[in-house]
Amino acid sequence: AGMRFFLQYVGCFFAFFSTGFLIASTWTDCWMVNADDSLEVSTKCRGLWWECVTNVFDGIQTCDEYDSIFAEHPVKLVLTRAMMITADILAGFGFLFLVLGLDCVKFLPDEPLIKLRICLVSGVTLLIAGLPGITGSVWYAVDVYVERSSLVFHNVFLGIQYKFGWSCWLGMAGSLGCFLSGALLTCCMYLFRETSSGRLHSAYSLRKGYSSAGTIVTNVHLPSSQTATAKMYAVDTRV
Repeated sequence: AGMRFFLQYVGCFFAFFSTGFLIASTWTDCWMVNADDSLEVSTKCRGLWWECVTNVFDGIQTCDEYDSIFAEHPVKLVLTRAMMITADILAGFGFLFLVLGLDCVKFLPDEPLIKLRICLVSGVTLLIAGLPGITGSVWYAVDVYVERSSLVFHNVFLGIQYKFGWSCWLGMAGSLGCFLSGALLTCCMYLFRETSSGRLHSAYSLRKGYSSAGTIVTNVHLPSSQTATAKMYAVDTRV
């Protein structure tokens, strides 16, 4: 039981921070950052929804939102948005399911097998959530790196060259955390499900044996009581 509690809490820890990292990476503005800091007096960051410029000297930040979501955008931007939002939703549901499946939460306290199944569903959901998250963040980072490398290789300088920033790293870290927590909840908790089901089956068999024994005892005593009553009526009749 102690190891099961430990695995639940470790999985909940990773699921909580992984969900937070995925949401933060989706809604922050530093997926791309300018690589030539020494030549610039400002830091330029591009996110999935807006672009921000921060002055190096006074720290003033100015952000410009992109056009409407119905406008034409690069395929990289649209697909990364879709995959990260999908990962956010799945990770959020997985974390909520995990909270309901924790033994310390008073939800279905008399149904340990159902709570273990909830943990398994949470683990599968987190594993699925890590797939679009890692795909979107890694694909975005590789695309930025390939674009910059091609410009350097062809000796083309457009004024600003970008590299992937900390928002992209958050997406990768959150996705890996989802994989880790999902693996803990699916692989390890499955073993505890087998053990718990065996214990519940033994307890049910023992309880059934007790009830059968009680029935037998009752059936054994019942005729004797009826026989004593019959004898008493017989004596009264003779008298």
